[in-house]
Amino acid sequence: MIVKEVQDASAELWENALPHISIDCVVFGFHNNSLNVLMPKLKGEQSWMLPGGYVYKDESIDDAAKRILFERTGADKVFLNAFGVFGNLNRSEDYFKDYPDNLWHKQRFITLGYYALVNHNDVNPVTDVYSDSCEWISIENIPNLVMDHKNILQKALQALREQISHKPIGYNLLPETFTMPELQALYETILGQKLNRGNFYRKIMRYNILVKLDEPRKGGAHKAPNLYRFDKENYKKALNEINW
Repeated sequence: MIVKEVQDASAELWENALPHISIDCVVFGFHNNSLNVLMPKLKGEQSWMLPGGYVYKDESIDDAAKRILFERTGADKVFLNAFGVFGNLNRSEDYFKDYPDNLWHKQRFITLGYYALVNHNDVNPVTDVYSDSCEWISIENIPNLVMDHKNILQKALQALREQISHKPIGYNLLPETFTMPELQALYETILGQKLNRGNFYRKIMRYNILVKLDEPRKGGAHKAPNLYRFDKENYKKALNEINW
């Protein structure tokens, strides 16, 4: 466990941050048919964690989430969705049990969970003073996580799967142009199950969120799949109106 960095931050946090409130972020990206999560690895440890931090007295909770995510990972201008509150007894205190009782981080914290969907190419992961590295990790190979971060991640994935059932997904996860099989692969990866191709096509097209392009198909073959892009305005409208 890092010591100096945590102790140095404690006095500043007592002065400037709100007590008993923290934020943890789950950032999902889709690459090579893998749903991945952006996570820092703690300096000098084998444990990983979700990017998290504390709320300053002069900022809103949403602004704090964006700042924390940028400081911990380098991810900027990311739209975050609040999805849950986590407050089990000793959810974080036990992790700092070897520290003095007046350490800021050792106090009891209720954390607010946020998740985001981003394009891999839009994020250049960086490390902060607490981390040795910051990497994309497949949800199929999640390593040991600190505190209750595995539970937070599982709840974020559950919230994402619930969103798929009544809202469109893909705008921030796929490249600007894509094929229908690529979009279906994204849904199948998130849901963890195969979908009927015909039913999926009809369901997606029913809501008028895709534009079929007149560009050459991928691969150039006669039967290669068509290219599509999202209609940005219709997609935004669908996020507010569609009940799947």
